[in-house]
Formats: sequence, C-alpha cells, structure tokens
Amino acid sequence: MAIGKTDGAQSLPRPRIGIDLHVAGGIYQGSRTHCLELFSRVAAITPECDFVLLTADPQVVLSFSCDFSLPNVSLVAMPKKPAAARLLWQLPQIVRQSRLSLLHLQYIAPPFLSCPTAVTVHDVLFESHPEYFEKAFVYRSRLLVPYSIQRSAAIFTVSDYTRNEICRRYSVAPDAIHAIPNGVDVARFYPGEEGCESVRALGLQPGEYFLTVGRLEPRKNHAMLLRAWHRLKTPRPKLIFVGQRHFRFGEIFELIRTLDLAKDVTILDDVSDAQLPSIYRNAKGFIYCSWAEGFGMPLLEGMASGIPVISSRNTALSEVCADAAILIEPDDPSGICDAISAIVHRPELAADLVRRGLSRVEQFTWEKAALTVREVYLRHFGLSIETMELQGLASL
Repeated sequence: MAIGKTDGAQSLPRPRIGIDLHVAGGIYQGSRTHCLELFSRVAAITPECDFVLLTADPQVVLSFSCDFSLPNVSLVAMPKKPAAARLLWQLPQIVRQSRLSLLHLQYIAPPFLSCPTAVTVHDVLFESHPEYFEKAFVYRSRLLVPYSIQRSAAIFTVSDYTRNEICRRYSVAPDAIHAIPNGVDVARFYPGEEGCESVRALGLQPGEYFLTVGRLEPRKNHAMLLRAWHRLKTPRPKLIFVGQRHFRFGEIFELIRTLDLAKDVTILDDVSDAQLPSIYRNAKGFIYCSWAEGFGMPLLEGMASGIPVISSRNTALSEVCADAAILIEPDDPSGICDAISAIVHRPELAADLVRRGLSRVEQFTWEKAALTVREVYLRHFGLSIETMELQGLASL
C-alpha cells in the first residue's frame, strides 16, 4: 500500500512500528503506565502506520484499552526472558520475523537489529543516585543506556530535568531529545466519593487516611515518611502505602514495628489498576517524599483525584508540581510532619492545594505526548503530517 513519498522517491511501503511492552505484565510502576497510556493513543491517532506490540501477556494489553484492538494494531506474544536474552536474541528475532521498520523501546536498545530504534529514557538516576539501585543494574545501565541514546534514530524523555541530565552527561544536543511529559487519565482519576464502598472493603475509612504510592524500595524514602509519622500527635491519621515489594524493603516493616506504628500504617501490595483511582480520590491527602524521580507520575494522579499533595522539591518533582503542592525536603522528618499537620488542621490550605492541583494537571495530557510521538514517527518515515492538521489533532 503506497502511503507517501519523499523528495520524488518511489512510494514507500506502509511502516511497521514495533513497541516493546514487556513492562506491561510487570509490577506497577511509572514506565508501565506510561507505555500503556501513551501507545494506546499513538496507535489511535497514527492510522498511517501499523503497530506491532510485543508483550508477554497480550490480554493485559487488550484489557487496558480498546485502542489496542484497532485494525492497525497487532500483538506478538513475547515470553518473559532475562534482559540479556531479550535484548540479544528475542527482540532481534521478532524484528526480522515481523518485518519491523522501527522498534521503540524503553531505556535500552538491542545492539544488533535489522531496523532503526527509538528509545525513551525516563531518567538517568543510576548516574546521579546510584546508591538507590542494585550494583548490577547501575553497571548495565551506565554501559547500555548511553549506547542506546547514541545509536537511536529518535530519543524521548519525560521531563526537562531528565533531558538536561542526558544532555549534560552524554553530550547530546537538547534539540535531539523530544519531550513527552507524562499525563494522567482524567476518566479514571477524578475528584469525588465514587468507590468509597470498595475502599471500605479494604479496611479503610474514606477521607480519614493519607496515601503514598510507589514500589517498596529505598529511593521512595518510605523510611523517612514513617519517622515523620511517628512525630505526629496521637491520635494519628492513617497512612496507606500502595506499592509492590521491590528490593531492600525490610527496613519499612522494621520501622513500623520499632516505632509502634502498626495501628496507624497499612501496606497494600496487591492493588489492581481498577482499585487504585478509588483509593486516591477517597484519601485525605497524598504524600510523595521520594529521594529522586525522573518525573513522578503519582503526583498527577493525586492532583487529578482532587486531594492535596505533599512532595519532595528535588529532581523532576518540583517541575511537575510547580505551586500546586507543599514542597518539602526529603531528609527533614520535622518538615514532612509539619506539612501533614497543615493539611489536617488548615482546611483552607487543603482546599487551595486541591484547586491548584486540578488546574496543574490540565497542563499534562497523554494526548499531547502522543501527538509528539506521532509527529516524530511520521517525520522519520518522511510522511506528511497534513492528516494530523486536517483532523485538528494539533490542538490537543
């Protein structure tokens, strides 16, 4: 099928873009949400291209969005493999068999492929904050991420903070990196009391708990949050952790025991995508005192849910929050405690934060990010973007 020409050349075959979605079947994390939300929209607004989704569990992808069932989308089962096997053998084989024109990956591109690559690098925290990662991960990332950036036909990232870090550390020109800030699905995350019964079924009282969302690992700074919670006057509000156990999470459980917080703290490590929005919107407030983030997607989810937000002021977090959150130092349990108390005892402040948060999330949409990806794809293949303009997509 002829779909476009470049400088008088012969008409080109229809592009086939592979999307590595191996994270779709993994633990709940920002890159998983990013891939599912973004690429469902990219496929929907880019009918000029065919998309081949590579995933270990096609049903997870299909159940997430009906856009993954569009005529220009096909799924290829990619059984879970160790990273080395996936990069060196599995992906190159799929690229050949599926006759891909481009393969879009997260962080790392395979070294031997028969087609060009695009890569999204969400952060380079393994460079700036290596103490929060396993040594093998740091070594592998420092070796392969810059290599992938240098060899890819298109580079994406999710924040100005990360783009500046990539430019500074790897000598990449800023205009070579395309910014696609994360969005939030306001059809899922919105204010109100909907879902309060499902929240009660989890043993929570709507409006009576604070929430933090993130994998149980040292970088999320849950230990400092627990120390701050211990400083609160009793009776304390409930604190709910939503996140799967990742690594070095033992300190969290030890602190809950030694600080005698068992009655005040609940850890939910098996929350589904369907349950999460109700837990957000029925919380009293959201806290994210992470040591470092390339973006901080839970901040947007909290703001969109109509609850006041407390966040660290470091890395990309202050960029995401602007003036829509109470910003704290992640190493200051007293300051974290004061911010929590302010939300509890100053309803006018809480209401103002809610208003600012709902306004802030309007600046972040998956549609904007998808439009950027679409344009980069079409330019790579030398295709006209007139269709985009005629359909009015440029105003998204």
